[in-house]
Amino acid sequence: MKACWNFLLLFVMLDVIYPCTGISWLGLTVNGSSVGWNQTHHCKLLDGLVPDQLQLCRRNLELMHSIVHAARLTKSACKSSFSDMRWNCSSIESAPHFTPDLAKGTREAAFVFSLAAAVVSHAIARACASGELPSCSCAPAPSEQAAPDFRWGGCGDNVRYGLQMGSAFSDALMRNRRSGPQAFRLMQLHNNAVGRQALVDALEMKCKCHGVSGSCSVKTCWKGLQDINSISADLKSKYLSAIKVIPRQIGTRRQLVPREMEVRPVGETELVYLVSSPDYCSQNAKQGSFGTTDRQCNKTATGSESCGLMCCGRGYNAYTEVLVERCQCKYHWCCYVSCKTCHRTIERYVCK
Repeated sequence: MKACWNFLLLFVMLDVIYPCTGISWLGLTVNGSSVGWNQTHHCKLLDGLVPDQLQLCRRNLELMHSIVHAARLTKSACKSSFSDMRWNCSSIESAPHFTPDLAKGTREAAFVFSLAAAVVSHAIARACASGELPSCSCAPAPSEQAAPDFRWGGCGDNVRYGLQMGSAFSDALMRNRRSGPQAFRLMQLHNNAVGRQALVDALEMKCKCHGVSGSCSVKTCWKGLQDINSISADLKSKYLSAIKVIPRQIGTRRQLVPREMEVRPVGETELVYLVSSPDYCSQNAKQGSFGTTDRQCNKTATGSESCGLMCCGRGYNAYTEVLVERCQCKYHWCCYVSCKTCHRTIERYVCK
């Protein structure tokens, strides 16, 4: 952790920390978790919010708990999804200021924008269903006819309201013409929409059985969202197949088209990026790369977490670690569990 902060200091010294991007609200985890969000002046806690976001905050203060929660979930899901990759999303912790890997139009920025857009709508939709927000409630019953073996009921996640308020918040900066180059804004608005579509695709039927002794003679069902990790995994697969694009004037509109013209047109569910990323093997402040030195790797794996790929051919060091665990646990009537303490030695590997 100390090395990470030293590296961030290096970024500052090189003047490559970028404030005020469309995901600056992720910084609410730093200064937004300790307030009650019950007074409008709390909306000024985060520098860089555009007028539309400030207005939404003032008019819908009750939403801010969900938005702070979404910022926390976005960071956690991103780092979890990329823990086995050279780029491991560690720079997201510098929000609301970002290093070049997230401040420019990279593939990594495409992923984080799409994930943040999905998560903020997810958090609001769930908050509606749990009764946390006075401005919304459960989703209306689905329009499709219920099958003979179930009936619609329960309390579904209010995805419609989540999408409405989430898009108003996360797209606000990118709709401001003064917030950056048009190509960058078009890229991130597209990726935000991809994230929200992934959210819609994550809506599934959930059911609860009723009946004598759990016989499920009557089944009540509703539409609920999958968890954030499932949505993040879906977006990670889109990240891996993201398309590099360039801005082009088509008729009266500026649009993003594939850089390689033989590539098919960009689909509505595909992530796009403008700037190629470094390989993230070596520390490079100007490129936003922390490098992989001292990162753990898997000696026997063949994927991205393998020592060969993670260490970029530099080799690795091995060390042993002794784990202290509870073992040989027994249940005693009534009512406690007793365990012994066991020591297990494991070998770990870190990149040179």
